[in-house]
Amino acid sequence: MNLDRLLVIRLSSIGDVVLTTPLVRRLRAKFPNAEIHFLTKPAFAPLVLYNPNLTKVFTPETFNKASFYDICIDLQHNRHSAQLRPHARTTLRYRKENWKKFLLVNFKVNLHSGYTSTAERYINAVAPLGLADDNEGCEIFLDDASKAFAAKQVEQNSNRPKLPVLAVVYGARHFTKRFPAERFSSVLNRLLEKYALEIWLLGGKEDSTIGEEIYRSIAQKEQVKNFAGTCSLLESAALIEHADAMLCNDTGLMHIAAAFQKPIVALFGSSVAEFGFLPYRSPHSILEVKNLTCRPCSHIGRDRCPEKHFRCMTDIDDERIIAAVETMLRIDQ
Repeated sequence: MNLDRLLVIRLSSIGDVVLTTPLVRRLRAKFPNAEIHFLTKPAFAPLVLYNPNLTKVFTPETFNKASFYDICIDLQHNRHSAQLRPHARTTLRYRKENWKKFLLVNFKVNLHSGYTSTAERYINAVAPLGLADDNEGCEIFLDDASKAFAAKQVEQNSNRPKLPVLAVVYGARHFTKRFPAERFSSVLNRLLEKYALEIWLLGGKEDSTIGEEIYRSIAQKEQVKNFAGTCSLLESAALIEHADAMLCNDTGLMHIAAAFQKPIVALFGSSVAEFGFLPYRSPHSILEVKNLTCRPCSHIGRDRCPEKHFRCMTDIDDERIIAAVETMLRIDQ
């Protein structure tokens, strides 16, 4: 099959865009001479802007719908992406199977047969192209400025013995995917009492208030850096590249850590594996409260616990988290 121009559409969000990178890499291997373009929202364009497997990255504001493509791969597959789809000889669409999510959330009927990552679901959407599995994970490519920013943070500590770095991502867009801030504080204080660690608090501007709350509650502040709200997306990614492990909620930066093959301890509240968003082909430990009849309550998260007890998060024991972090950091116990 000889193709000259391909377009991949995934408009949002961080994790979903990162999970497209195995598909992009396999497309490049299959069609080494083709132009491969990517269309996403401006906020997420940096995640693919420096990917050498792509020829061009567009946003809806810069994309010319009149362009012609041999194949358009619509991984968003909603009304917005349909309006953006250009002329193409063939259009392949990602089938989200939202009806399965609906049955699982509302009736606790699980029709998912085993676990399939969203990354693999994307690849299955283009099965007619016959892409070979390369057994690799996700990828993030950084610009020089972001690399320099992270390197500077590391150099500032060069006058003391290097400590293991635990990146902590305490935020998430929806309440039911956020482990309580006071519980993060408790876990981090106990870890710092036991071990010589460095903690990096990461998050966007929307997370900065919670980040400051956690930072203020930590006793050994000299071993903590609060980057929340002060870094760009790629600067945060560059910091993650320098970390030794990550403790996080089910959120976008988790997938960036997976792209760098960082060991991950992820706390899943209203999230469940069936939705397809476990760290892809990277070492991880998922901590969750199983056998709760109310879980999952949503496939994306809610702004409050509908049962008003929030046990899916509060019942995750601190000791389990500490033990999992110890394992991922390979700390002598």
